Amino acid sequence: MPSLNANERVRPALAGFEPYDPAFSPCEVNLSANENTHPLPESVREAIARSLVATPLNRYPDPLANELRDELADWHGVKRENVMVGNGGDELLFNLLFSFGGPGRSLVVAPPCFEEYKNFAKMCETEVVEVWRRESDYSLDADALIEAGRHATLIMLTSPNNPTGDLVDPELVRRLLDQTDALVLLDEAYVEFAEEGASLVSWVHDNPRLMILRTLSKAFALAGLRCGYLIADPAVIDVLAAIRQIYSEDVLAQAAATAAVRMRSELVPVVNDIVLERERLARELLTLSSATVWPSHANFLLMRLPHAARIRARLRDEYSVLVRDFSYAPGLADCLRISVGTREENDALLTALHALVEGEDA
Repeated sequence: MPSLNANERVRPALAGFEPYDPAFSPCEVNLSANENTHPLPESVREAIARSLVATPLNRYPDPLANELRDELADWHGVKRENVMVGNGGDELLFNLLFSFGGPGRSLVVAPPCFEEYKNFAKMCETEVVEVWRRESDYSLDADALIEAGRHATLIMLTSPNNPTGDLVDPELVRRLLDQTDALVLLDEAYVEFAEEGASLVSWVHDNPRLMILRTLSKAFALAGLRCGYLIADPAVIDVLAAIRQIYSEDVLAQAAATAAVRMRSELVPVVNDIVLERERLARELLTLSSATVWPSHANFLLMRLPHAARIRARLRDEYSVLVRDFSYAPGLADCLRISVGTREENDALLTALHALVEGEDA
């Protein structure tokens, strides 16, 4: 049978894309993916289990996950028509670019940031305009962002940002809304780990071009569930509802997510513990020779360390500890991103790092 060269037939805009690779290796301590490694409180686990057992599998799911939308709307003080649920935040990001991007339109991003913004834009044939963060501290160049935004269709910023951990200044968001005509997405995937009041969800009601992306993957410890949601003007939600893949959020995901959202107060101690561990981990990392650690409002830390790629490989191979290597990425030379784990996981990382760094300096 003759072989098929699918690459000769693929749409030109999709040529050259490769499968997503999280660079995962089986390890005893995995601090590479910004997951919440703390066990769920037993009360939350039991509520999810009861909900799953009670969910029939012989019927199609509610296409728009309306019960879950109602729970999320009640939580955030909005209406059902302001909420769209997706198969992870990734589906919603893609659908936004599929809906509002395309040839002749542009997306503004501020790297270093979540790489999928750029990838999804390219898939949707949307021009990407990069306004790079300042090399010294990874702060945003507000004036440059506003200038780029005046000619853009979409602006996507992460708050707290991945991988740098900093929050977007609300004053910058206000300027983007006042001085550009772009749709502005604020990706708040990690905002539960920031201080109270860091979210700008309450702004959506008075700012129809502002969209807030949230997820249950991080603070809720449900990364395997694939459930994200967008809070936006009903006109934006209507567009997304019309073009989304039907039944993208299955019945089990809807049931588990609804139960978890109802039990969200039970997760507050877990989030608080992660924040305390983040601060302890940052202090300890700064005792490493030549280490730079940036302040973070998320559940991870960005650290610059000489020979970072080699250190990361030795952590994996000699100590079975996995962190994310960003040293290859533009603007992130010798940088590692470290998820905040449990106290035991963080201690294992610190013990290994001190041994490796002292060995490198010897």
